[in-house]
Amino acid sequence: MAINMKFNQKINIEEQVIDNKSPTFVVAEAGVNHNGSFESAKKLIDIAKESGVNAVKFQAFKTKELILSNVEKAPYQKASTGNNISQFEMLKNLELTIEQTKKLQEYAKSKGLIFLTTPFDEVSLEELDVLNLPAYKISSTDLTNLLFLEKVAKKKRPIFLSCGMSYLSEIGKALKTIYEYNKDVVLMHCTSNYPMSSNEANLNVLNTLRKNFNILLGYSDHSEGEGVGPFTIPMGAKVIEKHFTLDKNMDGPDHKASLSPEELVSYVKKIREVETFLGSGTKEPTQSEKYTRKSLQKSLVASKKINVGDTFDKNNLVAKRTGGKGLSAILINDIVGKKAKKNYEINDLI
Repeated sequence: MAINMKFNQKINIEEQVIDNKSPTFVVAEAGVNHNGSFESAKKLIDIAKESGVNAVKFQAFKTKELILSNVEKAPYQKASTGNNISQFEMLKNLELTIEQTKKLQEYAKSKGLIFLTTPFDEVSLEELDVLNLPAYKISSTDLTNLLFLEKVAKKKRPIFLSCGMSYLSEIGKALKTIYEYNKDVVLMHCTSNYPMSSNEANLNVLNTLRKNFNILLGYSDHSEGEGVGPFTIPMGAKVIEKHFTLDKNMDGPDHKASLSPEELVSYVKKIREVETFLGSGTKEPTQSEKYTRKSLQKSLVASKKINVGDTFDKNNLVAKRTGGKGLSAILINDIVGKKAKKNYEINDLI
């Protein structure tokens, strides 16, 4: 269902550039792992800074605007928090005020981190205007919320759009809605379970998204531990988002599926390591290979005595290692048929 849309292939998030040649933009997802505590939220920012990520992200929502009071918890929420309180009550305890969010943004900036947040409802979206955010992250829960997506798109800020729980046709409709107003979008593959099962990663979806939509790609990583995220980089993911926490044993819906502070450091290192392994994509000798090449690659020498005027052919030439001296063996077809201008003894360089 390839769609005739061309989203921008280069996006600026403050001083950071995201394109198909840039380093991976790594987002440490604090989410609601502060458990409603402002001080815990600040500690999460400290951890994000120490890990080397590009940005730290929280969530902005008004529970009454987000959910009806009688909605059951998602299965993963029941597994991680039990069923003694409703989803409404659980989320109410995790709200941050816009004043707290602004202070967290200022704190993150003082640490040299880009601050992001995910608005989950229209009231929160409008409140966030005072933060002048460099981008919006939109959760998979709103991939099908076209009314909301239109309002976000009209803010004219880059959008990281997760597409968990969705069909390809729904992604197409969401992107069409955004495209009319905004072409700065990164489409984030995602499996919306916390944690997801490894057999549900379905990373080949990244190839499907690339085939169908002319857009930058990312990955919202809900796998356990270091898991899947680094493997998406060779598949073209330019943004990777990963939940982290102060302590996996804390009460709350997302802690068990999040990285510990130590794991977050290791996660970022692994991403940078994969990038190093990938290199530039240009096939040429590396700097170290240029020296190795002299010792190992072969040059043309005489395989028998050749006199002035004799014709070079494949019977009187052979390739041997010469320490980088002479003509490369790859030039054999340029030499064959030419006349010798001097005498050559066996093993003389051509």
